[in-house]
Amino acid sequence: MEAFGPWRLILVAIAGVLQFQGLCSSEAAPHYSFMQEATKAPLVAYYDYIIVGGGTAGCPLAATLSQNFSVLLLERGGSPYGNQNITNMAAFTNTLTDTSPTSPAQSFVSEDGVINARARVLGGGTCLNAGFYTHADPEFVQKAGLDLDLVNKSYQWAEKVVAFEPPMLQWQSAVRDGLLEVGLLPNNGYTFDHIYGTKVGGTIFDKDNHRHTAADLLEYANPSGLTVLLHATVQRILFKTQGKSRQAAHGVIFKDAAGNKHRAYLSKEKGKETMSEIIVSAGALGSPQLLMLSGIGPAQHLESLGIKVLLDQPMVGQGMSDNPMNFIFVPSPSPVEISLVQVVGITRLGTYIEAISGVDLAAYFGISSPFQTSQLSTPTKERTPEATKSALEAIKSLQEAGLDAGIIVEKTAGPLSTGYLKLRNRNPDDNPMVTFNYFKEPEDLQRCVDGLKIIEGVIKSKAFSKFRFPSIPMGALLNMTQYFVANLQPKNSNASTFESWEQYCKDTVVTIWHYHGGCQVGRVVDHQYKVLGVDSLRVIDGSTFYDTPGTNPQATVMMLGRYMGIKIRNERLGRDG
Repeated sequence: MEAFGPWRLILVAIAGVLQFQGLCSSEAAPHYSFMQEATKAPLVAYYDYIIVGGGTAGCPLAATLSQNFSVLLLERGGSPYGNQNITNMAAFTNTLTDTSPTSPAQSFVSEDGVINARARVLGGGTCLNAGFYTHADPEFVQKAGLDLDLVNKSYQWAEKVVAFEPPMLQWQSAVRDGLLEVGLLPNNGYTFDHIYGTKVGGTIFDKDNHRHTAADLLEYANPSGLTVLLHATVQRILFKTQGKSRQAAHGVIFKDAAGNKHRAYLSKEKGKETMSEIIVSAGALGSPQLLMLSGIGPAQHLESLGIKVLLDQPMVGQGMSDNPMNFIFVPSPSPVEISLVQVVGITRLGTYIEAISGVDLAAYFGISSPFQTSQLSTPTKERTPEATKSALEAIKSLQEAGLDAGIIVEKTAGPLSTGYLKLRNRNPDDNPMVTFNYFKEPEDLQRCVDGLKIIEGVIKSKAFSKFRFPSIPMGALLNMTQYFVANLQPKNSNASTFESWEQYCKDTVVTIWHYHGGCQVGRVVDHQYKVLGVDSLRVIDGSTFYDTPGTNPQATVMMLGRYMGIKIRNERLGRDG
């Protein structure tokens, strides 16, 4: 058998090259033979890699690793395929307003009182978002210490499946021209690159307005190397003592939709066990939550919930950030097309300007549903369920009356303000408690003000004049927006009357769903995304970020999944070879 050694190395090398170029046997979405309900899973099984979370990072990571290893991908939600609210652009807010127990979007409200959502579906946040596709700020890549050549190849790998050029109709074109008119130059045209000025980015919606998601990247997978289990909720990670005292992850316990528990362990084959790993890709809320449920986190907090402490790690759950979104509502005298984010103004002031038109704007005003708001509000929050319901009805009545409208959005870069996450209880199905501390840092508030003043200039620009009623002054637009926005933050006494840009920022803050942190590099994981203090465990997703990567994170999170899949594969094959 030794004579076959050189041939083995040659075959491995050839397989690696073909896989990197995407030339492999594959299956087209949604007809994946490797995808099934967790109820069909064996009670015990073994894999080289177990990935927790079939989201924006987990899908490309699983597809890449499956080319050379046996991979289990555990997703707590269902399949995105066949769900028209996910697939069709015009219906995308329907998912956000669906608060049923099986919704692909699990609603939560931060302790700050901002209504939000987290993904609960194969494909993760790419199934819920407004579709904007753009690369990270080059400074983000540099700070992360990533290899630029592999970063670019990993972006391109994803883009072959999920990225498209948007059509750029009248509303988006008017916003672009308005940004240029107010001096947000140069005009960078259509590009994925993060460049100061005004540009048209990519979209994950194709020419038929159908969404493509990270789940589509599983088309790259080796069908014989991958198992995807749906409605598989991981309860905790299992550890064993390795050496004298160091703990190593070696399995997980997960529950299926019927409530049955299953165990999956890392492969025990000779020469593989020490290199097999659990990889957590459960998102900025799910990843720190799972580490804590598994005994890795602040000892005092875990003990207060009766969780046995495996590793006292006080930085788990720290550094939580959510980019504040503020906007101005613009009713239009002219018809507007349905458009999600296509144009972005990238300023040097730490703010980004984007726009949406023609969709059900209720979700963008922070109103997921009157029921949700009434359930999660508290006496200390001054926005009542009645006020929220009234605002929702007002928006719907305007739309039913045939009013065309859109919103122009400001997103605060960074942000500098950070918060923390804690467990609410020991139930992995429940949302943890998260505080983002919006505008805690004065610089974030100033960025918001600067961005809103740019939006004011766009609305008043000649280029945008077709889409603005000249008889409605700016003050009225601001008052209208303040009245409609629903968050549960304490308001000033005149919450629907404009007083100052600073107060407007605080009163109208909502989420843009780009929250991150909780398992940051250098705090919880190292630069190879290995969890500090234990073995055979990594976290690979947006929870490792200090900042959001530019104007939208989804492309970078998909890139990171592919990038780390290649890194892990090469490291293992090199050592095996």
